[in-house]
Amino acid sequence: MINNRSLLIVGGIAAVAWLASNSLYVVDETERAVKLRFGEVIEENIQPGLHVKVPIAQTIRTFDTRLLTLDTDTSRYLTQEQKAVIVDSYVKWQVVNPTRYYEATAGDELMATRLIQPRVDESLRNEFGRLTLQQIIAEQRDDLMDGPTDELDELMREELGVAIRDIRIKRIDLPQDVSAAVFDRMRSEREREAREWRAQGLEEAERIRANADRRRQVLLAQANERSETLRGEGDAQAAAIFSEAYSKDEEFFTFWRSLNAYRESFAGDDNLLVLEPDSDFFRYLRSATPDEE
Repeated sequence: MINNRSLLIVGGIAAVAWLASNSLYVVDETERAVKLRFGEVIEENIQPGLHVKVPIAQTIRTFDTRLLTLDTDTSRYLTQEQKAVIVDSYVKWQVVNPTRYYEATAGDELMATRLIQPRVDESLRNEFGRLTLQQIIAEQRDDLMDGPTDELDELMREELGVAIRDIRIKRIDLPQDVSAAVFDRMRSEREREAREWRAQGLEEAERIRANADRRRQVLLAQANERSETLRGEGDAQAAAIFSEAYSKDEEFFTFWRSLNAYRESFAGDDNLLVLEPDSDFFRYLRSATPDEE
C-alpha cells in the first residue's frame, strides 16, 4: 500500500511537472511570439513574459525581433544615361508583425532573406536608373538611399510583416571602360576649375600689383615733394648763413674760400694749372697780407 501510494504521488508530481512544462512558456525580451492551434494563428504578437498555453493542442512560435542584417549580392545597375555601375549594399530589417511574418515565411529567416533580396535589387535598380552617373558620384550616399528605403519599407510591412530600417551602400565601382571615361571627365573638370582659379589669381595679382604701383608712385611723389621742400629750406638756410657770415668779414670769407680752392686744386695727382702769374687766383700766395683795395 505504501509503495502504491508513493508511486501515485510520484506519478502525480510527474504529471503536474509535465503539464506545467507544456502549459507555461516564456517569451524573451528580444522576441515576439504567436500562438497556434493545429497550425492556425489564434493569438498574435505575444509580448515578452510568462504565458500559458494548452498542451498538445496549442503550439508557440517565437521570432527574433532584433535588427537583422542582409548582405545583398553585388549587382550591376544602369544609370539614366545607360552607363553601368557595380553596387555592393546591405539591408537592415526587423520583424514587426509576427503573424504576417509567419504566414509569409513560416518563420524561416532564410526564406525571408530570399524574399527581401529581389525586392531590394529591384528598388535599387529603379533608383539608379533615375540618376545620372554624375549625380551618383556627387550626391551623398545616405541621401541617395532615403527613397528606396521608404518605398521598400512600406511594401515589406504589407507583404512580409518586416520593416526595412535602412539600406546602405558599401561600395560603388565602375567598369573599366566607364571608369576611364569618368576619370577623363573628372580630370577635364578639374583642369577647367584650375584654369578658372589661375585666371582669377592672375587677375587679383594684377589688381594688387596695380594698386601697389599706384601707391608706390604716390609715395615717391610725396617723398620727392617733401625732399624738395626740405632741400629748398636747407638751401635757404645755407644761403642765409652764408650771407650772414659773408657780411661779418668779407675779406676773411674771401681768404677762406681761396684756401679751399687751393686745397681742392692741388689735392690730386693731376694738379697742373696753366695761369697768368698775376692771376687773381694767386692773390694770397704772392704776399702774406692781402692787397689793399
